[in-house]
Amino acid sequence: MNIRKINLLFFLDRSKQNRKGLCPVKGRLTYRKKRKQFSTGLFLDPNDWVSKQQKTVDTCDPFINTQLSLIRQNVHQAFLFLQVNEDAFDVEDIYLKYKGENTSKNKTIMEVFDLHNKRMKNLIGLEYSASTYKKFVEAKMHTKSFIQKVYNRKDYLLKNIKLKFLVDLDYYLKTEKNHQQITINKTIQRVRKIIKLAIAEGFLDRDPFLLYKPKKVILKIVYLSPEELNILENFTFKQQRLQKVKDMFVFCCYTGLGYSEMNSLSNKHLVEGFDGNTWIRIYRQKTNSTLSIPLLKKAKDIIAIYKNGSRILPIISNQKFNSYLKEISDIVGI
Repeated sequence: MNIRKINLLFFLDRSKQNRKGLCPVKGRLTYRKKRKQFSTGLFLDPNDWVSKQQKTVDTCDPFINTQLSLIRQNVHQAFLFLQVNEDAFDVEDIYLKYKGENTSKNKTIMEVFDLHNKRMKNLIGLEYSASTYKKFVEAKMHTKSFIQKVYNRKDYLLKNIKLKFLVDLDYYLKTEKNHQQITINKTIQRVRKIIKLAIAEGFLDRDPFLLYKPKKVILKIVYLSPEELNILENFTFKQQRLQKVKDMFVFCCYTGLGYSEMNSLSNKHLVEGFDGNTWIRIYRQKTNSTLSIPLLKKAKDIIAIYKNGSRILPIISNQKFNSYLKEISDIVGI
């Protein structure tokens, strides 16, 4: 059992005095020469605080002193619990236990998913795109449903995760979700990133997936022949939604743009090139590179049809775009 002691000190953060003249009361927990500073959620007039006695003046409302006493009691209870139940812990673990959260060695995969996704969400537009964030949200959802189905629980301790976890996840996504192997590999890749974050944060000592090898996928590249593209170009759909998607797809064929770049295209991306003609210049997040593409006549003609203000082409979700393309291919016979 660990017989070392903890020290808890309360103090006023006078640098953060609010408009009412009140200062936040903070706590400083010290264990093994390591400190953890935290907020108590309490505010106090600095004239009412007696630092040496760690309490307010006697004429003050006793509520503050009662709350500080309760915090001290809960911190010591957390410390005693860890002494009895944990072989090793640090000041951060004491604080986490006091807050009712899992200690660093008892973190779960869902907790780390939440930590990762929260950080990623704050970096949308800075380091990540909204679509990348959405994929990690989906990966978390699939992992959660997998844990519920296979292990009959809502979450899973990191320290209990073995290599078999990924093997079972692969099988689950294939049989329960009917995912293709390439999609499964992407989901597993995101789960592995969560595990790497857990290692970086000190929640895991080693990588349980170190020996994992993703299953190989042989991609069959499918593309339109010149004859098929010509058939598609000359086909006129009665339904406007299909005609729009057909034109957008043809535009992609003559520019080489993917859905994401095509969907975000605006006036600012149309520039005059070195040859005096109009070019598309757009940054592609997927490859971290800037694309410069000459605007061919057929692409220009499509822009002339749909250009509306700063928008170049109609707005449509990726899911609907792909769904309508399947419908188009059935009608045209490609």
